[in-house]
Amino acid sequence: MQMIEAVIKPSKVDDVKAALSRLGILGVTAFEVKGFGRQKGHTERYRGARMDVGFVPKVMVKIAVRSEDLDKALEAVVSTARTGEVGDGKIFVYPIARTIRIRTGEENDDAL
Repeated sequence: MQMIEAVIKPSKVDDVKAALSRLGILGVTAFEVKGFGRQKGHTERYRGARMDVGFVPKVMVKIAVRSEDLDKALEAVVSTARTGEVGDGKIFVYPIARTIRIRTGEENDDAL
């Protein structure tokens, strides 16, 4: 099992969710987060004054997948979240040691 953490633009969340759903990956957790990378934040106007804002709003999507589904899940996220502009985000992948479904007690792949 693998955990995918994708930090993406908020406008792409629904597209990513739909792409994963088409693959049969239905479990997704999303968090509203703020961060910056190469785009180094953005500027906003407040009462006519220009202000540099250090953090940009993003969404972190966490997706637990079976190892055999990893590549197609990654392709779905990359292809739907990519705009080709700075700030598209990052994806992190790491192994899951154990998963338990609380309601039934099922474990690992059965719990996904």
